[in-house]
Amino acid sequence: MSVDDQSSAQATAEPNEQLARLSAEFFQVKHTADPFSATMLGVSGFDGLVPDPSRAGSQADAAKISDIERRLRDIDPDGLNPADRINHAVLGRLAWGVRSDLEHALWETGASADGYSAPQAMMFMSLPAASLTDAAAVEQYIQRLTALPPFLDAILDRYREAKADGRIPTRVGVGQAMDQLTGHLSLSLADDTLLGLRLPGDVDHDRVRARASDIVSESVRPALRRLLAGIEDELLPVARADDRVGVRFVPGGEEGYRDAVRRHTTTDLSPEEIHQIGLDALADLRQEWAELGGRALGTSDVAEVMSRLRDDRSLRFGDGSQIVATVADALRRAEEVRDKWFPAYDIADCVIEEINPIEAGNAALAHYRPPAGDGSRPGAHCVLTTDPQERFVYEYEALAFHESTPGHHLQIASAQTLTDLPDYRRFLDAEVCGYVEGWGLYSERLADEMGLYTSDISRLGMLSFDALRACRLVVDTGMHHLGWSRQQAMEFMWDNTATTRANVRNEIDRYISWPGQALAYMIGRREIRRLRAVAEDRLGARFDIRGFHGAVLGNGAVPLGVLDQIVTGWIDTASL
Repeated sequence: MSVDDQSSAQATAEPNEQLARLSAEFFQVKHTADPFSATMLGVSGFDGLVPDPSRAGSQADAAKISDIERRLRDIDPDGLNPADRINHAVLGRLAWGVRSDLEHALWETGASADGYSAPQAMMFMSLPAASLTDAAAVEQYIQRLTALPPFLDAILDRYREAKADGRIPTRVGVGQAMDQLTGHLSLSLADDTLLGLRLPGDVDHDRVRARASDIVSESVRPALRRLLAGIEDELLPVARADDRVGVRFVPGGEEGYRDAVRRHTTTDLSPEEIHQIGLDALADLRQEWAELGGRALGTSDVAEVMSRLRDDRSLRFGDGSQIVATVADALRRAEEVRDKWFPAYDIADCVIEEINPIEAGNAALAHYRPPAGDGSRPGAHCVLTTDPQERFVYEYEALAFHESTPGHHLQIASAQTLTDLPDYRRFLDAEVCGYVEGWGLYSERLADEMGLYTSDISRLGMLSFDALRACRLVVDTGMHHLGWSRQQAMEFMWDNTATTRANVRNEIDRYISWPGQALAYMIGRREIRRLRAVAEDRLGARFDIRGFHGAVLGNGAVPLGVLDQIVTGWIDTASL
């Protein structure tokens, strides 16, 4: 190599190395600020920590992210290698999203029981998910338990500060938080989910359980009671009524919502544009409702199709084991044909877990919990099995395909194997929600192409979920941007889907507590389908579905604009 070549290589290496250091720093700062999320994502090294929910803590974390953004702007993308140009674009968008979330802090306006937006709910969900693989991991767990009382007290202090600034939570969210805390405190210590420890063999089980039980009974539960009392005595009397559930009704809410829309969709679409996209999508679905309804139920009247799906008791489950069996069978069928549609991925199987009954009252029908990065915890399709007689048979196949294979399990578990990528792209989280949830929704329709649905009734479930995601675009923007009431949002969703009243209520209440997140599904799926159509058009007979899916899934977590660049590059290469 000549001297000039060596100089050029060194000049390129320096900005690439700077970017690598910034990437590692971002990952560390983000998960130190949100260690519960790290546990849920399967990221090791943070299981002994709790978040700092104080305003001072949020400001300090936002300042750290802002400094990373500043130093990132000093790196010229033109001086990076092609892979790092993508990393530069991804990191910039993700860092902005984290900082925006910290600065707007919409969660402080929305006390609730939602597992991803309410800090105490995230605590209840994440602690049982920790992988206790050895004595050191157990000690981290004990360290985290010990830190919970000041964490819980700080949540209440944060709500008090928000209240003083007029940032008042909703009555429905406050009620949910109270119910969740009351339900947890009603459990015996033997049933307490914070003590559901799966201990390794190299520790004294009796001693560890006794130590953990003492911390929970003597310190954590009193703190939970203080939080419950504070919410009931100080927030409930002033909470926002159901006709003012949107964040537009709190100081800073309108600006915060616009940024939440950008963050969760990873696009620059406005709330107004997204609202109209939802209305248009619902209109487009009506013909499909009529066609499928005619085949499955003998009627093309859309309202009658929805009514019959809801009212036919034979389309309900008899017990929770039937739900688990339906989901397991759907997953088995998907795995059998996976290799025809995707590149080979070396990932562990997805397991099925039932959602804890204490959390079930406010839970979505299902969610996915990623595997631990070290393989000590499997990826899990967590499914709601309570009140099975109120659960529709036709919804659970689409749910299984969304959460497991070809959906989130395939997407997220395979991303963890991409060891040549920075960690923030291997562990997919809320900062790339448009990509993550867009893929989940894309998978529901892809499953039909793969021949996975067992009947037209199950396809109607797929269609109802399509309609539900289109409704999300309308009702989320309706409440938070246009000022819709909770009842108006529920009636709109009821009129345009075939799901239950209970699920409509849970869905709407989730959107109230987590502004903007529900937009990611349809907006993300819309972009993935657009990119596929472009690829099919440009490549014609050379289009390879396995190659397309490999391009979409083979680059980890990316904003939708970056996904466009990646797929366009794949198309260009495949065209040669």
